[in-house]
Order: sequence, then C-alpha cells, then structure tokens
Amino acid sequence: MMSDIIRHGTKQRMSSAVRHGDVIYLAGQVGNAEDGVADQTRTCLEKIETLLAAMDSDKTRILQTTIWLADMADFATMNEVWDAWVPEGHAPARACGESKLARKELKVEILVIAAAQPRDLERGR
Repeated sequence: MMSDIIRHGTKQRMSSAVRHGDVIYLAGQVGNAEDGVADQTRTCLEKIETLLAAMDSDKTRILQTTIWLADMADFATMNEVWDAWVPEGHAPARACGESKLARKELKVEILVIAAAQPRDLERGR
C-alpha cells in the first residue's frame, strides 16, 4: 500500500531510514570524529550503502543528496572521495554547503533520498 511507512533503526529521536512507498529518506550520516574529511566521507558513504541495502535500494538509485561540510575548504577533498564512489551515469541531484555540524570534530554530514527497488508483488514486498 502506498501509504505504508517503514522505519529502520528507530530510536526516540529519529530513525536511520524511512521508506514511504518507493522513496527512501536517510538520516544524515557522519563519520568518525577523530578522522579527517576524506575518511569521514568514506565512512558516511559506507553507512549510506548499508542503509540503502537494508531498505531495498543501492547507490545507483539515489535521487538527491545534500552534503554539509564544516568548512568549504574541504570541498575538493570530499569531492575526490565522492567522485570515486558515485557509479558512472548515476550521479544524483546534489547540493553542498557549509554548516556548523552537531559536534565540532565532525567535518561532513551526508543526507540521501533514494528510490527503492520496485516491489515484488508476488512476495508481498
């Protein structure tokens, strides 16, 4: 049913991912605070892949991405990791801006909206 809402990793404050119909919304993903921007970006992207898989999707189905950097001076470094990760021909609509993040050690946060795999009606998915 189109109005079904499926939540994943739900806690008091938020869910890690929410699926409504065939659209998946991921919470902002961050890396390890002790890492530099490249490694934080890699960790964010690994988390995104894991969450998308749990919600019947993958990185080729990302529709839109919003990236927040604590310092736009890290834009080129983050983009090197991003560009190597995005499958050719599957780049989503994307925005990137500078923002104060939840903790001063965090350098990047990535939000994703993706399409789910088409549901298999015979299996009731």
